[in-house]
Amino acid sequence: MTPDLESRLAFCNNLPTLPGVAIQLVELAQDPEAHIATAAKIISHDPALSAKILRVANSPLYATQRKVENLRQALTVLGLNATLTLALGFSLAKSLRAAWNQSSHNEAVWRRSILAATACRSLGEKLGLPRTEELMLAGLLQDIGRLALGQLDPVRYAAICTEADDGDGLLAREREAFGADHAEVGAWLARRWNLPAYLEQAIAGSESGGGEDLFDICAALSGLIADIWIAPNPEEHRRRVSDMAQARLNLSRADFAEVITLVTESIPEFAMLFDMRLTEPERMDAIVEHARELLLIRNLKDIQEAHRLRREAEQLKDHARALEDRARRDPLTGLFNRAHFQELLEKEFDGARQFGWPISLAFIDLDDFKQINDRYGHLAGDEVLRQFATVLVMGVRASDVLCRFGGEEFLLLLPSTGETAARTLLQRLLQDISSTPMAEVDDQVIRVTASVGLATMSGGFGFDSADALVRAADRALYDAKGHGRNRICVAEGDTPVEPR
Repeated sequence: MTPDLESRLAFCNNLPTLPGVAIQLVELAQDPEAHIATAAKIISHDPALSAKILRVANSPLYATQRKVENLRQALTVLGLNATLTLALGFSLAKSLRAAWNQSSHNEAVWRRSILAATACRSLGEKLGLPRTEELMLAGLLQDIGRLALGQLDPVRYAAICTEADDGDGLLAREREAFGADHAEVGAWLARRWNLPAYLEQAIAGSESGGGEDLFDICAALSGLIADIWIAPNPEEHRRRVSDMAQARLNLSRADFAEVITLVTESIPEFAMLFDMRLTEPERMDAIVEHARELLLIRNLKDIQEAHRLRREAEQLKDHARALEDRARRDPLTGLFNRAHFQELLEKEFDGARQFGWPISLAFIDLDDFKQINDRYGHLAGDEVLRQFATVLVMGVRASDVLCRFGGEEFLLLLPSTGETAARTLLQRLLQDISSTPMAEVDDQVIRVTASVGLATMSGGFGFDSADALVRAADRALYDAKGHGRNRICVAEGDTPVEPR
């Protein structure tokens, strides 16, 4: 890039600076000792950004069995690096779209950028690359140089874009008019903003094929894939890009068709995340239909073999998951066992101390359970325990965690829940327990009651360890038993606790 252009860009008042949140995220991403708590604090300052991170964590892009209900859980699901990358992308997209003029040219560039982000992530997913969020960000920012040139000289650059027949023609006209193309300008801007080096490198190579690094090749191809949804002749363009993907990434036509399908399936989610309509439904349908035709043409034997291998792999995964889940479960009730519950409790307790959130733990014990075993037998006792566990599961929230502690004792963890809310939930549970038949033996209905000990850490006072919380709930349970059973007794914490 010429010194004259660099000087003009440096003193261009229309070029925006990074927003404060983005600057903090960039600095945190480059800190090897960065902590999730710090990231949560930065992101929480921007409610809209927090909402987008929560939406991503609950989206089909990150399928989870448990609904993510708060920022802390989202950070745990996504991981620190992925969260920082996603947050940086959302923050940049929002700020830059607001700062740069809303011309039809800029809107078209942003539409291509978001499609490229979708394509870049899909390529990484298809190739099994580990850095899919960073790929998404590289795809999103590859055309920031076009936006910068449009801000530097709006009239002249709009004319250049109108005159250019294709990507190569645009680059040539940019170099002729400004002494550099938009890839060079984008890399300069990334460097000026102190963005991570991998982004500067990917932007710089976005119009030259990306060199030999798989990451950079994906970033370079993603813009061309995005053009399939934009180009006047999408079929011709798709064939050309498919040939390039085969040459650069060794993707067969069928593999490339799968990438197109992945992109198409992700477009609605990305459109909502970035608040922009990305393509017309008719064009989307036509592209998907063509991709499906290519997949059907694939050799039947190869398809059958791939399906067989996939089924075997899924069966092995399912078996491994089942074994892993079985190792975490109590075989009689299906609730988490004591060992796994202890791991979850430690994590929730540490998080509650770090963020200053409340946490409650209930120790629940069936009243006079020995009499049931003695009178009706152990098989009836087992049925009572199973039905009791079912009543508990039906009465708690999705974010709560249940465990069979041993015998007729159960533990209930209530994250982000203070004493009042915990008592209300537990009181309702006791009513459900006492009103529900637990078993029937020789036409005799067995009903039970339960006693509960509750311990809560909240309001700056609590317990110095998860074990101390359990012991306090246990003592409160003993008090409930001593005061007549079928009731709740509450323990009080006595250790000052400051969020870390």
